[in-house]
Amino acid sequence: MKLPKVYEPDQYEKDIYALWEQSGAFVADPTSDKERFSISMPPPNETGTLSLGHALFITLQDIMCRNARQQGKDVLWLPGTDHAALAVNALIEKQLADEGTNKHKVGREIFLQRTRDFVGNSRETMLGQMRAMGASADWTRLRYTLDDALNRCVNETFMKMYSDGLIYRGHRIVNWDPNLQTNVSDDEVVYEEQQGRFFTFKYGPFEIGTARPETKFGDKYVVMHPDDKRYKKYKHGDTFECEWINGKITATIIKDESVDPSFGTGVMTITPWHSQVDFEIAERHDLDREQIIDFHGNLLPIAGEFAGMDILDARSKIVEKLADKGLLVKTDDSYLHNVALNERGKGLIEPQIRLQWFVDVNKPAVDWKGQKMSLKQVLQSVIRDEDIRLTPQRFEKTYYHWIDNLRDWCISRQIWWGHRIPVWYRKDADGRQETYVGLNAPEDDGAEGFREWEQDPDTLDTWFSSALWTWSTLVDQNLAQDQSVSLEELLQRSPDFQAYHPTSVMESGWDILFFWIARMILTTTYVTGQVPFKDVYLHGMVRAADGKKMSKSRPESIIDPLTVIPKYGTDALRMALIMGVSPGNDQNWGWNKIETNRNFCNKIWNIARYIEGVLGDETTVTTPEAKTSADHWILTRLQQSQEKITADLADYRFSEAYDTLYHFIWDDLADWYIETSKVDPNKQLLAYLLEMILLLAHPFAPFLTETIWQTLGWEKDSVLAKKQLPKPMKSDAKQATDYNELQDIVSEIRFIIKSLGASGVTLYHPGVDFLINNTDTIKRLARLKDIKQVQDGSGLNLTSTKYPCWLDIDTDKAKAYAKKLDEKLERQKNLIKQLEARLANDSYVKNAPVELVDQTRDQLDEAGEYARKLAEEQQRFKV
Repeated sequence: MKLPKVYEPDQYEKDIYALWEQSGAFVADPTSDKERFSISMPPPNETGTLSLGHALFITLQDIMCRNARQQGKDVLWLPGTDHAALAVNALIEKQLADEGTNKHKVGREIFLQRTRDFVGNSRETMLGQMRAMGASADWTRLRYTLDDALNRCVNETFMKMYSDGLIYRGHRIVNWDPNLQTNVSDDEVVYEEQQGRFFTFKYGPFEIGTARPETKFGDKYVVMHPDDKRYKKYKHGDTFECEWINGKITATIIKDESVDPSFGTGVMTITPWHSQVDFEIAERHDLDREQIIDFHGNLLPIAGEFAGMDILDARSKIVEKLADKGLLVKTDDSYLHNVALNERGKGLIEPQIRLQWFVDVNKPAVDWKGQKMSLKQVLQSVIRDEDIRLTPQRFEKTYYHWIDNLRDWCISRQIWWGHRIPVWYRKDADGRQETYVGLNAPEDDGAEGFREWEQDPDTLDTWFSSALWTWSTLVDQNLAQDQSVSLEELLQRSPDFQAYHPTSVMESGWDILFFWIARMILTTTYVTGQVPFKDVYLHGMVRAADGKKMSKSRPESIIDPLTVIPKYGTDALRMALIMGVSPGNDQNWGWNKIETNRNFCNKIWNIARYIEGVLGDETTVTTPEAKTSADHWILTRLQQSQEKITADLADYRFSEAYDTLYHFIWDDLADWYIETSKVDPNKQLLAYLLEMILLLAHPFAPFLTETIWQTLGWEKDSVLAKKQLPKPMKSDAKQATDYNELQDIVSEIRFIIKSLGASGVTLYHPGVDFLINNTDTIKRLARLKDIKQVQDGSGLNLTSTKYPCWLDIDTDKAKAYAKKLDEKLERQKNLIKQLEARLANDSYVKNAPVELVDQTRDQLDEAGEYARKLAEEQQRFKV
């Protein structure tokens, strides 16, 4: 026998993956006339390591791609890695700091070379881990977000948007991270609820509230809602004098509808330099703005005696001074508020007004479907008009909410690792500045008094370059080096772009719907006139077993896939990650799912060993023939299962497809058909069924199925990963129904014997042809002592079949068992009444701990289900 007794995944997986690559199984062919299927892999950070989140997206995308190849499609799954600008830049800066230096001392070129060396050593680690998960990606097309061709696409997009007035440089408020010394995008800001102090101060005739008194030095505008009757005597533009932190000031009344009259006193002062809301109010009313906090988080000279102090250190001292002046009204020491943090590194965000580069999302400058639209309008249009389908659909509401509140996108970052902004400046002796946007500095025009052109030191937001991912990765890499070829011509002359764009689907976590997916739609529709993908499938997060997010602060909560794979095998991990999971929903990690799916792998292996043993030396598989009702039944179930699996995968119902596969193999094939076949095996049909389950299971468990296929060697030089899935054999529905009858008889006998604890049971019948023809099969499957034909008799009649037959079990024994069932059912009904009464008590539901109320509801559901089963069993034993 070629297949050993035990399947040991680690003995095969590396060799199997090498076989796939050598065979060219994953290489796409843009010259093919096959139907296309393409996915752009979300590029993981090149310096990262494989997480369960990575393992999940690789599994889902790999299932799609392997399934598409089985459907006869030309498949491109384009892999890549991300340069992880902010994270890598911070890491290298920390290394330099540890060495007693910084990036400015070593210079830009040395800094970048050092960074390239670091990431180059890390990239292969991630790529090897992706292969370990079975990723059937086209590695001949591996891309990197800093590739030269991608850099050209980034620069060309920037220049095009600038030319069309969609990119501008201006003083606007940004999310500034004093720790990392850079801007971060709105979507990279996370909010953490913290308990702090909320102060109410007297400000002239008003009372104002704030959690940040350190920002209030420059406050000279009092804002209230124009319809707030409490302040109707104050007119917009009125002024008054009042005592404040560093002496008397003149304040101005501003009426603005953005103020919430129900919050606090309904009056607030504004700090336009350090608040997005306040900045927008100042913009509307053309108010002054003054910086209070510097870019390192320290107070500026406007703070007087507090200048130079860290804002957190200064806070209590400022409050103390205001209290001494009699301006502190009250303090709330248990105030809960959301503190803005940078998702990368958790640095405290300090809003600042800075001269930065922005994308205008409201300017109608995009040609889309014969209309001039803004980027925001295009983002709304593609979902509304179903150019792109979101799965699950419920995320459409969230998507629209985000788009409706979208502000101009700040795309400049104060870091060196990334795509440098293609903008050049020069100044003359009087400080007059000229700006040029282009790939290279313009040639010297001989203008007198101007210094040399200098490139903008900032880089672009990582998401700006990543937003081009679906199409920039498909341009001809060599042709992109020719600067005489326009971007439009480059796209037209790139075979991969013409063949595979728009891509078929974007599969990603729901948490980057706005970080990345929306931005891909924004830039791709603008540059190419196409949507980047036709479908978006959003998966949930993999959480720790307790339902909380896996976190480095809780090392025990983190599961490393590379520690799971050696023990359980890659396929067990893959199937555990999709088992019972619906689109967009988070899942909790559970070792029981890994155990279950390792057992399933072993089941398939043992099925293969059994069939190999039945075939013996018959290694040539010929066209099978269905001979018995069992044969026709299993072929019918195969057809039904294959149709459902195919339909579910087409609609991204991965868990449902896997569930169908699991139950077909374990229940239908192993528990029923194979056990039936042991009476009289149909060898060629068994061989055919093995090949079909290997093909059906291959997208889910590629290593196991390819290992079995290669070990058996039924087809010379055949690679399972390259085989198409054929249509299943036809079957006779009438004969398949006969086997259903047999199953009903066997199932009822098994149930009775187990319930009554009987043994050595015989089935009697008055000469029924069906039972005579299937005697050996029923006897084996039902574990009967015998099946006998008699003229008449009595016993416990079977009720599941139309044929007259009975078991030699005394009816008194059945009646005694039924009486016990009556007592159990009565006790269960009483329990249900008690639980229902408890939940009907409003006081209990409102006042008891939520966990206890939920537990009671669960108990009621379980009690009801058990009562239903008891009632069914009771009905069976009524004699």
